[in-house]
Amino acid sequence: MRLPQRRSQMMVKHGPESDHVTPEMLERMKQSLHTLSKIDRPKIVVDLAHAITLGDFSENAEYQDAKARLSRIDGRIFGLQQRIKNAVVIDRGTSNGSINLGSTVRFNLAGKEKTYEILGPQESNPLRGKISYLSPLGAALVGKKAGEKFAYQPPDGGTSLIEILEVK
Repeated sequence: MRLPQRRSQMMVKHGPESDHVTPEMLERMKQSLHTLSKIDRPKIVVDLAHAITLGDFSENAEYQDAKARLSRIDGRIFGLQQRIKNAVVIDRGTSNGSINLGSTVRFNLAGKEKTYEILGPQESNPLRGKISYLSPLGAALVGKKAGEKFAYQPPDGGTSLIEILEVK
């Protein structure tokens, strides 16, 4: 017999590759969980209790709204609890000179100098200098060392030469 699952449980991406987070991200998730469970959820429970006192549930818009908000909050709380439980904290301090998860790398790509921090997919934001180790560029950089040159083929085609200048 198969156990029923919530939609939020079905949408959870399973696999260790999505669980890598920085200590800062883990702390933000814990703060968000605390705010949702200790501040936001109790307010909605009070709203729901008030709406219940108004009577007839079938035509009670306040009740329907409070119930929907409570369901959304519970889903977010469940999702955050799962992400925190499965989180693998990235250790930025360990580096043997090669590019790993948590490394900051400075390199030349097609004559332009770029600096990126290699992180997990949850924190990637190329505009802020953070790329996932699962992205095409991140995957090409992982394992390389300062001073190496290699040909990089982006997904849109073509080939570019990358020279790694520094790994921190």
